[in-house]
Amino acid sequence: MQKLTIAILAFLLASACGEQTAPAPGPVADPKFVGTEQCASCHEPEYLAWQGSHHQLAMQPANDGTVLGSFSNAELKYRNDLTTFYRDGDKFVVRTSNEAGELQNYEVLYAFGVFPLQQYLVASTRGRMQALPFAWDTRPAGDGGQRWYSLYPDDEVDHNDPLHWTGRFYNWNYMCAECHSTNVEVGYDLETNTFDTRYDEISVGCEACHGPGSSHLAQAESGTFDSNYGLAVNLDDRAGAAWVMNAATGIAERSTRNVLSQQAESCGRCHARRSPITKLYEYGKPLADTHMIALLDEHLYYPDGRIQDEVYVYGSFVQSRMFAAGVTCSDCHNPHSATLRTGANPNDICSTCHLPAKFASQDHAGAGSENCVACHMPATTYMGVDDRRDHSFRLPTTASDPQHYGHAIAAGRAGNANSELLKAIVNDNYPAIARATMLTLLEPELEHTTLVAETIAQQLGDPDPLVRVAALRALRNQPPALRLQSGSQLLRDPVRSVRIEAARTYVEYKDLLPLADARAFPDAAAEYRRALLATANLPGSVLNLAEFESLSGNAEAASKLYRQMLVIGADFAPGRHAYGLWLVRNGQPESALSHLRAATELEPDVPRFAYVYGIALNSSGLAEEGLSVLRKARNDFPADYDIAWGLATMLRDSGDFNAARSLAREMLLQYPDDENFNALMRSLPGAELQ
Repeated sequence: MQKLTIAILAFLLASACGEQTAPAPGPVADPKFVGTEQCASCHEPEYLAWQGSHHQLAMQPANDGTVLGSFSNAELKYRNDLTTFYRDGDKFVVRTSNEAGELQNYEVLYAFGVFPLQQYLVASTRGRMQALPFAWDTRPAGDGGQRWYSLYPDDEVDHNDPLHWTGRFYNWNYMCAECHSTNVEVGYDLETNTFDTRYDEISVGCEACHGPGSSHLAQAESGTFDSNYGLAVNLDDRAGAAWVMNAATGIAERSTRNVLSQQAESCGRCHARRSPITKLYEYGKPLADTHMIALLDEHLYYPDGRIQDEVYVYGSFVQSRMFAAGVTCSDCHNPHSATLRTGANPNDICSTCHLPAKFASQDHAGAGSENCVACHMPATTYMGVDDRRDHSFRLPTTASDPQHYGHAIAAGRAGNANSELLKAIVNDNYPAIARATMLTLLEPELEHTTLVAETIAQQLGDPDPLVRVAALRALRNQPPALRLQSGSQLLRDPVRSVRIEAARTYVEYKDLLPLADARAFPDAAAEYRRALLATANLPGSVLNLAEFESLSGNAEAASKLYRQMLVIGADFAPGRHAYGLWLVRNGQPESALSHLRAATELEPDVPRFAYVYGIALNSSGLAEEGLSVLRKARNDFPADYDIAWGLATMLRDSGDFNAARSLAREMLLQYPDDENFNALMRSLPGAELQ
């Protein structure tokens, strides 16, 4: 049965509850969560559709009715470890390697998800709940399912690896809870490194999307509704509009413009690659006000914006022409059952807006094409068995289209592409998330910065907060003087993610700001601190907070935060590197060496870590050790300029003029006009300039 629109449902609800034309009641202070069961009596069709949905089954207590995996002494061998799944009375138990690499029995407390795989949660220390690294393939046996399998089948992940299931990447409290339950409070305490995570409803219930329901319930009982029916967020993106078929194009057009896709903003809370910037979610706010949204970054998306890593839906959907035309989530999906509105065949939902006579013809689709999504929504498989479709609804020829924004992003990733990027950034036909990504790819220009400065300044005023955030990041990548020319007004931006990005951008210049912006800085800085504390269980967040305090002149707070970061992330290479540099700057070079060395060992593929460690050794009087590190780094990273320069100067200072001369000649073949290496050649005894 086709579901009614949210607007009609609201009207029927009002009628059923006896709404009159009385004045709207005043708002109820601090609305509370009341639970999905309270909604069922007035919203039975929606409640029944929700039953059995992926939202309703997102998280369940482990019992005979919820656990789908085989716990009949089933075994799974992963590398050299044997994991056993068995029953102990009513308990479901997994025997597998713990954080010390030793076998340990864990009771499964919760089933997580339902199809095409199901994961299992077990209790760990300090209030942590961890997801096991082995999942049950819930697909039919004929499709390859009904088996245990490893989520990392091709990687060598042992207890020393950050990806081991006992670590932060498999932590339910932060990584999973917000989107699998309702009204989650993560409850992390940095001082004690503990969690006290709570939720109002174990599954994704009505209030996970509509917000706390006590005001709505009270208004229903009184028979008098306000314009928003007592709900914290209005998800009626349709707002009386209709999709009207254009016979000439064969594509339906929205009868009135969609000003804001509140559904995309609300659904994006969980269906986006993002990071929370508030401890508690605030309903009805734009997504950028409660979360920092990932751009089309390398390793997350391909240059043309296709999904690569597990980025969910929002980032691809906001690239699409359909989003730009006003299409919203419930135009295709039933939000309560989480299925397509027209049934399992995707062609049926596509044909509601795309005339089949035009788009289902062989001339359009070609012989042998089974459905629309095969071409326009290609799938990528995640977690071994989970096929997820790209929602940018791109043409199959996008990758080869020279006018597509992907070409500029690809050039920017390759480097030295400011000219191409600057032209593309100002193309308003490109989606905001693509233009924002291009801004972050601009490289520093020490000369001829006028066009760069003008372009960044223009984008600082873009209507989309993603672009404003990216413009601030671009400012930080350019000569410092540009920051004081424009941008500090964003400390007063209406969107939180922009304000906190501005706080990070202007912390070093807070005493030089115009009066209105200087007055706004303390509040923006406080928001930035709170945003990082919202994810303080991640060493990267604590690192950013430590560096912010350092730049603010709060050396004692910075020192404490660096040490706290080491407690929760001793294996976090960027943090070890940054702490080492901080110790050097604060007169503790000998203490810094162990952290700089650890960074190179934890991430040996990062040339900067090796370069800094080699220079630090040399500066500490350990010249031979420094030379050894940089010689190896030169062999590992032959194209790295800084490593070559550091090694060449250290060879010169050690008296090995022949080796220094040889290296300088090698670099001059790559950079024939480089003044540094030319000057080095001239400074060497007996050298002849090549």
